[in-house]
Amino acid sequence: MSQSPVICWFRRDLRLADNPALTAAAGTGRPVICLYVLDDETPGEWRMGGASRWWLHNALEALATDLHKRNNRLILRRGRADEVLDDVIDESGAEAVYWNRLYDPAEIERDKRIKAALKDRGLMAESCRGNLGFEPWTIRTGSGDPYKVFSPFLKACLAADPPAAPLPAPEGIGVPGDWPASEDLDSWGLLPTKPDWAGGLRDSWTPGEAGAADRLESFLAGDLDDYAKGRNYPDRDVTSRLSPHLHFGEISVNQIWQRIDFAEKDGAKSVGKFRSEVVWREFSHHLLFHFPDLPENNWRRKFDDFPWREDSDALTAWQKGRTGYPMVDAGMRELWHTGYMHNRVRMIAASFLIKHLLLHWRHGEDWFWDTLVDADLANNSASWQWVAGSGADAAPYFRIFNPIKQGQDYDPKGVYIRRWVPEIAGLPDKHLHAPWEAPAEVLKVARVELDRDYPRPIVDHPAARRRALDAFEAIKGS
Repeated sequence: MSQSPVICWFRRDLRLADNPALTAAAGTGRPVICLYVLDDETPGEWRMGGASRWWLHNALEALATDLHKRNNRLILRRGRADEVLDDVIDESGAEAVYWNRLYDPAEIERDKRIKAALKDRGLMAESCRGNLGFEPWTIRTGSGDPYKVFSPFLKACLAADPPAAPLPAPEGIGVPGDWPASEDLDSWGLLPTKPDWAGGLRDSWTPGEAGAADRLESFLAGDLDDYAKGRNYPDRDVTSRLSPHLHFGEISVNQIWQRIDFAEKDGAKSVGKFRSEVVWREFSHHLLFHFPDLPENNWRRKFDDFPWREDSDALTAWQKGRTGYPMVDAGMRELWHTGYMHNRVRMIAASFLIKHLLLHWRHGEDWFWDTLVDADLANNSASWQWVAGSGADAAPYFRIFNPIKQGQDYDPKGVYIRRWVPEIAGLPDKHLHAPWEAPAEVLKVARVELDRDYPRPIVDHPAARRRALDAFEAIKGS
């Protein structure tokens, strides 16, 4: 057998177990060059935001360590992926390249070009299943069209063959006699330095395959019976927090699916709800695959005529968690500090930006893209359009969250708000969700001076709600 090496091109699959491309490459019996390419140059591709770059640095460190334990190493290169692959092939004499599929529009087009070019050179190029349980072309309506509504999509997924059983990590990964040159990870500048704003991220997360596995087991060992209801309460630790691990492929959908199947057989409740959340991620990728302009354009074209406002001061107040609505501000501060926001609060904060402030959903999409450690093009764009009412199977535009009532309903004791908005922590529960309505003596006892310690609301809820409904009426007939 030829001992020319093969390349396993890592992308958003930073794990050894259930990695089809790595298994296929190792299965050749040839030396395997494990390569990661930081490609910031592919036209049309969304460049990673700051929080994602922090995560990537740590995930690559973890993957390199795991490969080192198997006497292999991770080769790092930066540049256009097609050019880097050509360079590594020329340097190493590799005769084959294996990778796992990605489903974002720019990456699909890039990979098609790369596969064709490699085959033109007489090389083997094999793409394997990516990190979805159901690849986007496999789930169709009876007429062969893509699904546009989640409920029938969920039903179709549950009726289809389940995701494949996860593959074990390869027992042996061949080692080349000569290694291609590798760049130094620190030289990529993925970590923030001046200032270093990542302290909260370091305290909150453990990127890498081992961290992902620990997070899944911790979730399943917790109060899974409370997941369906408790997941709406941001002060409770009942959500999986697996989304960044899934985005970077430190754990696969197939691994999660198998483990929750086992949990269900053991009698755990709420498993069905969690499984539907996994399928919601699949639905988002399904939409992006079939409607590739989803991140940039309204899925419902009538929203092209929506009378959005431009207000940089209001946008900044929202970004900094200074809107005067504690539930919104708590979420935005949690996001900045940890790179994450509880899902219920994401909906509240997104609704506020779009419907109270009448600012375009693209502003929110861009901010989340930069600040979320789980920033995912499919999930981010589909979710923002869902809240806006402009997306597939979207929430009606006229459903406008009352941020005061949302706080009262889902943080009744104020645990979440007091953690992230400590300047009003002294207020009693009765006034915590609307500090501007508190009597002067209550504010004094709590040592809260409005406009000094905490802002008054930047918009009045009833007036903002009326304005949003009027704006919706303006496009209703279009």
